[in-house]
Amino acid sequence: MNYVEFFRDLGKDDIPVAGGKGANLGELTNAGIPVPPGFVITSETYRKFITKTGIADKINSMLEDLDINNTVELQQVAEEIKDLIINTEIPDELQRVIIEAYNALCIDVDIEDVIVAIRSSATAEDLPDASFAGQQETYLNITGIEDVLINVRKCWASLFEARAIFYRAENDFDHSEVLIAVVVQQMVDSEKAGVMFTVDPSTGAEEMLIEGAWGLGEGVVSGTVTPDTCRYDKANDEEISYIINSKKTMFRKDPETGKTEQVPVPEDMIDKRVLSKSDIANLTKLGRLIQKHYNAPMDTEWGIENGNVYMLQARPITTLDDIKEVEDEPSLNEEERVIITRGLGASPGIVSGTVKIIKDLDELDKIQDGDILVTTMTTPDMVPAMKRANGIITNEGGVTCHAAIISRELGIPCVSGTGEATEVLEENTKVTIDGKKGLVYEGEIETANQDAQDETTIDVTASAPLITVTDVKVNVSMAEAAQKAYATGADGVGLLRTEHMMLATGIVPYKFIDEGREDELVNVLVENILKVVDVFYPKTVWYRTLDAPTDEFKTLEGGENEPDEANPMLGWRGIRRELDQPDILKAEFKAIKKLLDEGYTNIGVMLPLLHKPEELRRAKEIARSVGLEPHKDIDFGMMVETPASAIIIEDFIAEGLDFVSFGTNDLTQYTLALDRNNELVAKHYTEAHPAVLKLLMSVIEKCKAAGVTTSICGQAGSKPEIVEKLVEAGIDSISANTDAVPTIRKLVAKVEKKIMLEAAKKALKGN
Repeated sequence: MNYVEFFRDLGKDDIPVAGGKGANLGELTNAGIPVPPGFVITSETYRKFITKTGIADKINSMLEDLDINNTVELQQVAEEIKDLIINTEIPDELQRVIIEAYNALCIDVDIEDVIVAIRSSATAEDLPDASFAGQQETYLNITGIEDVLINVRKCWASLFEARAIFYRAENDFDHSEVLIAVVVQQMVDSEKAGVMFTVDPSTGAEEMLIEGAWGLGEGVVSGTVTPDTCRYDKANDEEISYIINSKKTMFRKDPETGKTEQVPVPEDMIDKRVLSKSDIANLTKLGRLIQKHYNAPMDTEWGIENGNVYMLQARPITTLDDIKEVEDEPSLNEEERVIITRGLGASPGIVSGTVKIIKDLDELDKIQDGDILVTTMTTPDMVPAMKRANGIITNEGGVTCHAAIISRELGIPCVSGTGEATEVLEENTKVTIDGKKGLVYEGEIETANQDAQDETTIDVTASAPLITVTDVKVNVSMAEAAQKAYATGADGVGLLRTEHMMLATGIVPYKFIDEGREDELVNVLVENILKVVDVFYPKTVWYRTLDAPTDEFKTLEGGENEPDEANPMLGWRGIRRELDQPDILKAEFKAIKKLLDEGYTNIGVMLPLLHKPEELRRAKEIARSVGLEPHKDIDFGMMVETPASAIIIEDFIAEGLDFVSFGTNDLTQYTLALDRNNELVAKHYTEAHPAVLKLLMSVIEKCKAAGVTTSICGQAGSKPEIVEKLVEAGIDSISANTDAVPTIRKLVAKVEKKIMLEAAKKALKGN
């Protein structure tokens, strides 16, 4: 076996020789991907070094009986082994081949004492089923053979970093069997650099995730910098989103010393976009080529120098196998929640725990099982403590930083890039983190745990034989909850709210329109509606158009001009606003038309807060303007939530309706002239008031006569006493909150059985 191999002589199957990093750099080179030239000091060289010098037995002796969970002992043994390797001279025959290889590289690139990056490449890293991300060291801006030899020994020594020893022991890798190769590669003096995943590492979706920052890639990989984040749709070949983050520091080569240094980013570049459209086009092109070549989703590192893109590393994404389990994660129970801070959703999952703020590695021992580790940024040395933690929160870093990668592999929820966690969170207090949404909540919030999910599943299974004439549907407020809603066995979605879809963008919807970015708004809607209609297909999903009051727009970007309304619930919202700003409604209809064209025929449109037939007529005209024909292409319906719409329902029927759905929350407030959130009058609020019930029964009767489907999606749809009256009146469906669906289904079956028994008794009496 050779002691040195150049990239051109290596491929992905040469991991035993060149380690994961070296083998993949060889594979990329031979695939025609732009890779800075270099060579690999093979694993055999390392083996020869430790055996010929006699230090192999000493290392094994130091590792024997080591308690890896004793942080102090682990750190001490690691330092002793590293010192032993660094201070042991490389035998002459091995030095000679390394010197010859470095000189050959200098000749190849026609640069005397070429500046190189020296990267460790362990033979057990970058495997499809294991990630040793950040466990061994990288040394940048190394020049001259003396420095090369010194840093090669440092790389060899990094095989015994405390975090690496811990990881191998946890994953049953034999220390003596894991060897290390060293990559010596011409240095790319990057103006900008980062990471690119060829699919979303958290969901597996066919979207490229690219993170970039100024200078060398060390800032992004380590989590020192919160980079810009770009999501790119490979199918449609378009940028889905680009988030510009504040990049306060950068790594670069010191022009005087030639060493790598961390410096402040110039003021005018902190909030400046890093990646140009051209950069993204070049990166995504390479990403496609790499994934196609490997026939697998890949995690890559890149750098851009003088406008040229270079790939610096590639490895399989190792966390995708766990995605199915994460998708079934519990959600937070409905209760008041206080958000303390927010960042990037770096590793999905919802957990609670006690805050432990780590400002120095010496403090790692205070992390106990179930704690939440809070720090400015994680380092590979924190892995043993991360293993004990319930969740991770960092000030800096993106969704591809070390903290994110390791957290996903360990199955630990992580929120990165908060910018303030170590300052705003208090030591020893309880918090709950949502690693998918990037939120940190105050206190320990109860979640629907697996036992509760199992009970729901049993409940649904037990009730499956209860075939009811009245459909039992489910209300969905967030597209992410579609899987959980579907698991209830619901007969469809009686209310899909759009408010969260739009407000989650952080931008008022009309700002998209005013800035000529309507397509972005349409794509947001398509992406979210698709999550629901796809899960429930072919069951029908009734999508309610935008119904957000003005006070919910004020906090969004572009919402500073929203009117001040004394009572927003009675103000400019629902259909009245959308007819004043028809381009928003048009964007919604365009999204639905796009989904229909893709074969999703299970969508119905529901208009909110109507009080005169003209509103229904004008909405249909807007639908037709985008090629959507009401009643033919799509079922068209309305909410009945104003007394006016209930009293003159026959006029709406004459205008043309496929279905109606009662919004009893508003209908009750408007009928009784009270605000249910006003503690002085809330005691008078009841959907069971005779006036409210009379309106409901009247609408059901008139709709049945006209062949119009009736439903209820308000809170009363989850109240047994109301449900019983509605079923007796002949309502076609009940749409309840997710947790109430099994109970409502049983109740509906019971009421229907009661109706049938009473009918049978009457028939017997008649005979």
